[in-house]
Amino acid sequence: MPDRKITEVLRKSIHLSSIILPFTYRYIIKDKVTMFLILLGLNILILLVEFFRMEHRTIKRLFYRFFGTMLRRHEIKNEFTGACYLITSATICVAFFPKDIAFLSLAMLSIGDTFAAIFGILFGKRKITAHKKSLEGSLACFISTFTFALFFTKPQIALAGAIATTVIETLNIPLDDNIRIPLFAGIVMSIVWVFII
Repeated sequence: MPDRKITEVLRKSIHLSSIILPFTYRYIIKDKVTMFLILLGLNILILLVEFFRMEHRTIKRLFYRFFGTMLRRHEIKNEFTGACYLITSATICVAFFPKDIAFLSLAMLSIGDTFAAIFGILFGKRKITAHKKSLEGSLACFISTFTFALFFTKPQIALAGAIATTVIETLNIPLDDNIRIPLFAGIVMSIVWVFII
């Protein structure tokens, strides 16, 4: 496997660890306001790190030395990293969605995006979009998110969330997937939630 693919698989495997956020919200920091304030504080901290990384060459070099192999090309330049978008979307989800929906939205990001990328890289043969998304990756995204969600919610909500996650992950929208996946999935699940709860 080429080095670029190995790096991307490693990157996505680490991305899966972001599932700690929704599980922390569900089982440890159960209060909405407390979780929101913690995430808001993390958001401010990460934005400060990003600002100094972009503005100061020494900090940029140090940042690249520690995290360079995990960064995408556009992140190495003066653009926000995926972690910044992830914490931002988590803050928005906790603020605006019911707790169960926020939990599922963020978990589906961690699981769906990871499985889509890894299966797409390792087994993707049938390209379904112009930007090289594969049928295998999309199926992995749907199956993994739907199976996961079934343990925590009703089948209708699990299905809606899995479909929303898979569709938005597949589309080439000029918005970071760490933002678009949980927000779109959360909106779709919230609409279904209203009709069946």
